[in-house]
Amino acid sequence: MCELLGMSANVPTDICFSFAGLMQRGGATGPHRDGWGIGFYEGHALRAFHDPNPSFDSPIAQLICNYPIKSHTVISHIRQANVGGVNLENTHPFSRELWGFTWTFAHNGQLDKSLFDWPLEFYKPVGTTDSEYAFCWLMGQIRKEFPERPVDMSVLMHFIESRAAKLRSLGVFNMLLSESEYLFCYCTTKLHWLTRKAPFGEAQLKDTELVVDFCSETQADDVVSVIATEPLTDNEQWQTLQTGELLVFRHGELSQRMLSSEAS
Repeated sequence: MCELLGMSANVPTDICFSFAGLMQRGGATGPHRDGWGIGFYEGHALRAFHDPNPSFDSPIAQLICNYPIKSHTVISHIRQANVGGVNLENTHPFSRELWGFTWTFAHNGQLDKSLFDWPLEFYKPVGTTDSEYAFCWLMGQIRKEFPERPVDMSVLMHFIESRAAKLRSLGVFNMLLSESEYLFCYCTTKLHWLTRKAPFGEAQLKDTELVVDFCSETQADDVVSVIATEPLTDNEQWQTLQTGELLVFRHGELSQRMLSSEAS
């Protein structure tokens, strides 16, 4: 299995601290040696880095830790391959354009091979993973249902939840998805989250000896939510998503929460 990391914030925020913990799981404290990637939204533009090598000793990953790229929305992924070879085209997160927005997607889990029989109406995969195929299918479903960006985004949220439930019927489908403003988080097995806001305190990473006092790093009005497959810190209260649950974050705050009905 792979691991996911996402962030939603109300002000441009770097993810150096959380990523410093995640990257250790890519071959040092965890088995996820088969590549990694991260995408930072800057407005509607996406700044992305991918590497098919283990993250724990990747010079590019070190750059991410040391270079505080500020973003409202971030999606990252470390891979333990099960479907598709270990190469650049199979590293997450994947991205596609819709409505003039760059959508980004990362997946943890494995889906039944019958997924590859589902027709793709517009988007095609570059690599050979079930994850990218599922993303292409999902994006095609959204494009077909919503040729233009809906004014009422709650309608889109419910649609994404229903399509995620259908993908869950094929196996394990833990997902992070964004078009820049909203961060969609869907859980089948493991996904955790927390929101940091005033009063801020210290956080201690599990996977490396690093402590940050967010009181000295933030402003009183800052709100930052972090989503991860497994909690990254051992002194904060992480919440666990339920199977079939979709959370949607916007500007750091939880915007929508719903439980999937049975897939149809």
